[in-house]
Amino acid sequence: MSTTAPAGVSGIAAPDPIDLITANLAGRGWCAVPRFLTGKEARALGREARGLWREGEFRQAGVGRGTETRVVESVRSDHVRWLDQERLTAAQRVYFDKLEALQTALNRRLFLGLFSFEGHLAMYPPGGYYQPHLDRHRDCASRVVTASLYLNEHWRKEDGGQLRLFTDSEAGVKGPFKEIYPRLGTLVVFLSGEFWHGVQPALRERLSLTGWFRVREEGALPPVG
Repeated sequence: MSTTAPAGVSGIAAPDPIDLITANLAGRGWCAVPRFLTGKEARALGREARGLWREGEFRQAGVGRGTETRVVESVRSDHVRWLDQERLTAAQRVYFDKLEALQTALNRRLFLGLFSFEGHLAMYPPGGYYQPHLDRHRDCASRVVTASLYLNEHWRKEDGGQLRLFTDSEAGVKGPFKEIYPRLGTLVVFLSGEFWHGVQPALRERLSLTGWFRVREEGALPPVG
């Protein structure tokens, strides 16, 4: 499926988002795609998520894995609500269907062996942040590709809350970085074990749906490209 540019703009079809993501993961290892979801689709997800937030369905996020998970506010101050793929709403299903198509393309073109996707809604209250980190746990290589979808309307630079993605995987937090603002419908995708990243303090509520494409934990991690 291709996305066509509005009449009178260029007359040239815009790159398919999935083609764009796969090409960039094979090359530099990360990609940011504005309007991965339409405004209508992203707003529907945002309304649901804010309803869950008001109902107290989120829990303060921790660091670590399994029984070693603990809340460390000096590291992160967001709240999360994990999603059950067996009980998706209609709005969630629209997004997860697109993720399924992306997973199929990544496996077919990059031979990643992705098996599943796990994800949660994340709410950063005003002042919320997340210190730079890698998404792959030290003792588990199952997370291969990170995908963060932003659900915030009318986001301005002065609202802060930008994703700071360190783009030199060898230099890590000492290297160059790209800052991506969490605007409605934008999807950021990158290799989970390669790129350090963090969230700068947000001056208003910041909402995302973040998750990870995974391989089977007992399987070896395949190369990219």
